Amino acid sequence: MPSFSLTVNGAPRALEAEADMPLLWALRDLLGLTGTKFGCGVGSCGACTVHVDGRAERACLTSIAEAAGKHVTTIEGLSEGGDHPLQQAWLEGDVPQCGYCQPGQLMQAAALLNADDDPDVATIDGWMAGNVCRCGTYMRIRAAIQRAAGQAVRP
Repeated sequence: MPSFSLTVNGAPRALEAEADMPLLWALRDLLGLTGTKFGCGVGSCGACTVHVDGRAERACLTSIAEAAGKHVTTIEGLSEGGDHPLQQAWLEGDVPQCGYCQPGQLMQAAALLNADDDPDVATIDGWMAGNVCRCGTYMRIRAAIQRAAGQAVRP
């Protein structure tokens, strides 16, 4: 079985897996990082969103071979103690209901704020459009992103 090297949450990792194994399963099954969730398996829901070299990517669509040699950040690596501004804003805004989609939502939002630290509502909505929340907490998600960006919460 081939071996692939990548950096996950700042730590170098060598994984033995088939080249076409989705990064999602490598993270969950081989590394025990279960914060990244399986949702649809076809990249439509965003529950499996992680950062690959700083970009939001769907881990269900990214193979371990494609991730080889790259830096992968999961929800577990977003911050040491849950103190990322987005995580704090999520708590302050009481964003989650069931919580299943929240790791992907947070990782997508973090990629947004890395690209644009002062996004307007249309930009937030555009960036977050591919992440599905079955509970419908979209307004709270938007408000939390605004809060994390240091903006007054606005519709």
